[in-house]
Amino acid sequence: MGKPAKIYLVGAGPGDPDLLTVKAQRLIQTADTVVYDRLVSREILNLIPDSVSRVYVGKVTNRHTLSQQEINALLVKLARKHQRVVRLKGGDPFIFGRGGEEALALARNGILFEVVPGITAAQACAAYAGIPLTHRGLARGVQFVTGHCKDNEALVLDPAALSDTGQTLVIYMGLAHLPQIVCDLVDAGRSADTPAAVIERGTTPRQRHIVTTLGELPQVVEQQTILSPAILIIGPVVTLAEELEWFMPWAQEVELKYA
Repeated sequence: MGKPAKIYLVGAGPGDPDLLTVKAQRLIQTADTVVYDRLVSREILNLIPDSVSRVYVGKVTNRHTLSQQEINALLVKLARKHQRVVRLKGGDPFIFGRGGEEALALARNGILFEVVPGITAAQACAAYAGIPLTHRGLARGVQFVTGHCKDNEALVLDPAALSDTGQTLVIYMGLAHLPQIVCDLVDAGRSADTPAAVIERGTTPRQRHIVTTLGELPQVVEQQTILSPAILIIGPVVTLAEELEWFMPWAQEVELKYA
């Protein structure tokens, strides 16, 4: 008998292929099948050998290739057909990546699985924009919050949890509900003058980031036509970006062209 089938829930990181873990790269290059999300960059997809089967299960708001339940069922089905299946997810599988739901589906169907962490967008995008998420005298902690909700459900934020101005706030998937998020944060005690940043397509040659204030954030996002994927960072640490910005997307584009 051969080895039992196994699913690898692998974090692809935020987009820059150099931020893949060694283990993630090894697995996607030795898989039988790779099931991947919309947020997996084309540069990372290019690392998958042509001999490896690919299955796209990307999701955009109100437009899903497959529902989450269908993705869960697909993973179970593939695990019973293939020896090595990689479920490749943007960022980290267990930070707003629904990796926990997929792992539960596998566990409840008796499928072996392994979780391979990835660098989450909060860490990477902040670093590439020159924003330390914690900094002595400015932020003693950081909170990761989702600005997205289940289909057909209203977004509900916890004001008490978001009122601590000593915590940097990082909001994933917040563009669709940005005006409400800003109002809720101001109501929770965050000043409209709080420094804020939005980072689009962080760590990639297409990265854009804009520093503004919490109150001006919705207007800036609309004026600059910021699109998903983007992440929001709110707190005094954002002011350090002016001095600590180091990443030059245009230079990375040149490197990729001549690599």
